[in-house]
Amino acid sequence: MPPARDWHTLPGEQALSELDSSHNGLSSEEAAARLERYGANRLPEPPRPGPLMRLLRQFHNVLLYVMMVAALITATLGLWVDTVVIMIAVVVNAVIGFIQEGKAESALDAIRDMLAPHTLVLRDGERREIDAAQLVPGDVVALASGDKVPADLRLLSVKNLHVDEAALTGESVPVEKHTEAVAADAALGDRRGMAYSGTLVTSGQALGLVVASGTATELGRIGAMLQQVQLTSTPLLRQIDRFSRWLALVILVFAGATFLLGIFWHQQPPAEMFMMVVALTASAIPEGLPAIMTVILALGVQRMAQQHAIIRRLPAVETLGSVTVICSDKTGTLTRNEMTVQRVVSAEQVVEVSGAGYVPQGGFFQLDGQPLEIAGHAPLAEIGRAALLCNDAVVHQIEGHWQLDGDPTEGALYTLALKLGYDPATLASELPRRDVIPFESEHRFMATLHHDHEGQAFIYLKGAPERVMEMCNRQRHGHAGTAPLDPDYWRRMATDIAARGLRLLALAVKPVDGEQQSLSFADTESGFILLALVGIIDPPREEAIAAVAECRSAGVAVKMITGDHAETARAIGAQLGIGIGQPALTGAEIELLDDRELRDVMPSVEVFARASPEHKLRLVEALQASGQVVAMTGDGVNDAPALKRADVGVAMGRKGTEAAKEAAEVVLTDDNFATIGRAVREGRAIYDNLKKFVLFMLPTNGGEALIVISAILFQLTLPLTPAQVLWINLATSSTLGLALAFEPGEPGLMRRPPRDPAEPLLSGFFVWRVFMVSVVMMAGALGLFLWELDRGTGLESARTIAVNTVVACEMFYLLNSRHIYLSVINREGLLGNRYVLISLGCCAVLQLLYTYAPPLQKLFGSVGLSAEEWLRVFAAGLLLFFVAEFEKWVVRRFFSSTQP
Repeated sequence: MPPARDWHTLPGEQALSELDSSHNGLSSEEAAARLERYGANRLPEPPRPGPLMRLLRQFHNVLLYVMMVAALITATLGLWVDTVVIMIAVVVNAVIGFIQEGKAESALDAIRDMLAPHTLVLRDGERREIDAAQLVPGDVVALASGDKVPADLRLLSVKNLHVDEAALTGESVPVEKHTEAVAADAALGDRRGMAYSGTLVTSGQALGLVVASGTATELGRIGAMLQQVQLTSTPLLRQIDRFSRWLALVILVFAGATFLLGIFWHQQPPAEMFMMVVALTASAIPEGLPAIMTVILALGVQRMAQQHAIIRRLPAVETLGSVTVICSDKTGTLTRNEMTVQRVVSAEQVVEVSGAGYVPQGGFFQLDGQPLEIAGHAPLAEIGRAALLCNDAVVHQIEGHWQLDGDPTEGALYTLALKLGYDPATLASELPRRDVIPFESEHRFMATLHHDHEGQAFIYLKGAPERVMEMCNRQRHGHAGTAPLDPDYWRRMATDIAARGLRLLALAVKPVDGEQQSLSFADTESGFILLALVGIIDPPREEAIAAVAECRSAGVAVKMITGDHAETARAIGAQLGIGIGQPALTGAEIELLDDRELRDVMPSVEVFARASPEHKLRLVEALQASGQVVAMTGDGVNDAPALKRADVGVAMGRKGTEAAKEAAEVVLTDDNFATIGRAVREGRAIYDNLKKFVLFMLPTNGGEALIVISAILFQLTLPLTPAQVLWINLATSSTLGLALAFEPGEPGLMRRPPRDPAEPLLSGFFVWRVFMVSVVMMAGALGLFLWELDRGTGLESARTIAVNTVVACEMFYLLNSRHIYLSVINREGLLGNRYVLISLGCCAVLQLLYTYAPPLQKLFGSVGLSAEEWLRVFAAGLLLFFVAEFEKWVVRRFFSSTQP
């Protein structure tokens, strides 16, 4: 590549000289030589792991390591049933992970797809269409309306050129281009003499000099940033990893200590002690945790899809529930990306216009909020007529959605006329257009000539207010009268509208001779009647305002990061309740701060304007460095690096670029910020359900482990064999625990503060809960086992009772587990989740098969039980239920501060 230069600061002729080119472009020979030197105008493909490596990565989990070691031990001892059961749990978990994580990172593919496939270039002084990959620095490219810019260009000549740069800069409307140089520190969106690769020409024509191609373009630079961005693990995965390591360590320490204790204290044979330790390890390992966690997340994904949020990476659905800060792009996310007229200023009054976007619904109001009757309101009618006639856009309804064909600003004026009751076809027939002077940057206005059917003609004009006022000497006054133009009034009104972040247009009309059939610039020099100033903005979504408020009540901060101008950003932020009374921090100001200063300033700033991709990435990293869990929303390729870096990236599905969607973990199919609020609620509910499952599962494993440890310590016959332990854990515990995935969100879910990202999965209180339930479960099962043996009951029968007692305790404890703190002794608690009842029924059937089916009796050594024995089993489960409910009552009554 040529040396990096601030090409936007150089005049076009100097840029040609620097690249040794001319207005006729390069010769074919020189282009070929430069192609050899600089390489093709494309982005390199990233390295990707193969399917085998991705599959092997799924086994990199501490719990799975422990399970595989247990399987190896049981296989060595010839316990093939135990081995098969353990390995099935391992393989199923790995396969589920492989399927869910199987989508390779393709954000760079999406960016590559933004490059134009073909382009028109000057070679040997002639225009030729070539593959855009063959472009080299020094080529001169011809652009026309509808073209995708094929490389970074320094514009040499333009004619009414407007380029949609929203994907790159976040600018909400197409940018008018010129050929003048700008300051070196100009933001990307302010470099009007440049056209950047991947952006779209919406109107006009231009010639541009290729100053960067391939990886040297702004698009390539973002692609390189994407490659360098390090993915962060989600809070849940970090918690599960810490929990797995802690649990594995505890299991191994207990198993080793028990083995040594049995040999050296009780002088047990090593082979027998080894079997007991295998049973202990099998009882303590939560085999179902990885699979059930996946199922709970997958169910959350399914529910989120119904809420218009597509989850691309499974853990992201829970991460949404743990976010502490949402960094949102403005255009298309908090706003509709549809320009709307919000204020109309005539000579006699200021009118507020409600409604948003291109949907022709809304009302007209005075400044005091009183509705304005538009029927018979001649000034507004004339304003609407001018807005519709001096207009080349069309807004129409397709499959229930209102869509724009044309310029967004003209679409706003078109919609204003529809709100005023105009029918475009009828008005066009009443006042057909005869001629037009199209809008061009040189003269900054558009004019159209119309005739009615009574011999009258009118020129309608719209354009920049200062330019239109130069052409007006009168202003509309009353229903049909005029008065001398009051420039001071209109300047005050223009300043007031601009201070609100609205874009300004002026509308005017000029009656002319009915015989006039054409327009010239001479016809537009003077004599116009100024009708109105209109203030246009891409307004916030109404539902986004409510969603921002809900996020704040949930303790989630919302920050707006946009490439748009600071004034517009502040105005939209104020309407959303973001950054009220605070200054906006611009990209130029961000560059003056080092990382520590940026971290310090982040809590006090909520609106960031004129932000480049690097700025957005730095802001996300600064928040993460402060311990925040960050969600980033966006729709442009300029958002892709920050989307990838954030703890959870959220892309817009309808109007978002493919680059943004591929870099994100979540895609909103309705492009609606309010969906993020619903996703946060769903994520919190999922995390609650995960905690409920862990609190349900660990006492089961803990009770089994305590039974085995007690048997070893007191030299008792093992109440549970390894195979029976695995039956309890896989066939019943997991079946029961799955029902908790369907639990609805707890009351007050969105009134809680976000959880501390550093908090462990098991708090001190939860450890107590696990210990308490484990002890009660152990006491019930071991007590009945020993009592039965003391009564002369056979070993197989006593073990069958012990297994069923553990399962009965689990079944009753499942009801307790529906709420962590709230009581379930009411109709909602017992019957509110039909999946709990279904799982209890399935578990009961499985236990009956375990107890009475001959194949399972032979496999697990179980026998049939009498009604009296079943009654004792049922009583042990009921005892645990009431103990757990009493403990929750004590916590609610005396330890309310421990509750979320």
